[in-house]
Amino acid sequence: MSARAWLRAVRARFLLASVIGVGVGLMASLSRGDSVDPVDAGLTLAGVLALHASVDLFNDYWDHRRRIDANTVQTPFSGGTGVIRDGSITPKAMRTAAIAMMAIGTAIGAYFVLTHGPVIALILGFAVASVYFYSTRIVNGGLGEVFVAAKGALITVGTSLIQSGEISGVAVAAGICVGILSSLVLFVTSFPDYSADKLGGRRTLVVVAGPKSASSLFWAFPGAFIAVIVAATYSGVLPATCAIALAALPFAFHAGRVLRVHHADVAGLIPAMRSAVLFGRVAGILLIIGLGVSQL
Repeated sequence: MSARAWLRAVRARFLLASVIGVGVGLMASLSRGDSVDPVDAGLTLAGVLALHASVDLFNDYWDHRRRIDANTVQTPFSGGTGVIRDGSITPKAMRTAAIAMMAIGTAIGAYFVLTHGPVIALILGFAVASVYFYSTRIVNGGLGEVFVAAKGALITVGTSLIQSGEISGVAVAAGICVGILSSLVLFVTSFPDYSADKLGGRRTLVVVAGPKSASSLFWAFPGAFIAVIVAATYSGVLPATCAIALAALPFAFHAGRVLRVHHADVAGLIPAMRSAVLFGRVAGILLIIGLGVSQL
């Protein structure tokens, strides 16, 4: 089992979403004039990345157990990692690694519960339950996109809470934006797996609505992102400079246009998934920049 196989298993490039969530939380605190403890910031990032890796490892494990991965077409953005299917990592090793990553993330979270109080315990409890049950009960119940949105928001809110000692309006508003971006990426990248997910009993939003209707539902995600940014900057909850995140919208518009035409074509969906991922990453980074320059 090579290091490259494990990097594939944890979907290393998708871990950037969690890095952005933590970054937004740190900048939310700085934008309010709070200081940032580098040790706590580093531990927060390590814990979040461990939990993120854990959910991806569990996802591959359960997709193998339920034979979902045997029916998917692998693309750069969907279809699982393929590391169990091609024999690079055994199912037992995958499950063991998933549990280990969850244990590391939980241990770091427990430290923050002891040092920062019971609210962190609530966030940690939600995070651990989401990691463990995401690939089974949560997705089976049609709540995958909802939980991913909540997870993204709580990463930002929890990071800011650890630094500032309170839940601020700017952290909540910015966290909602992060959650929307995370959910949008999950939603779009689930289109190619529609048939396999449906056969395996996973009720993603695409499975529930059907690919054609889901391609229209896509617009709710950038619409919600625009609404939160505009409302929060207009009301002063977020600094006006955060409106710079709207500059990433052309990526979302491109993804939506491609989905409308190619919602049932796996190869044709690749540009839509690429644009969705770019929208999530670029918008998140611009949100960090917007929070940062507000203090200049």
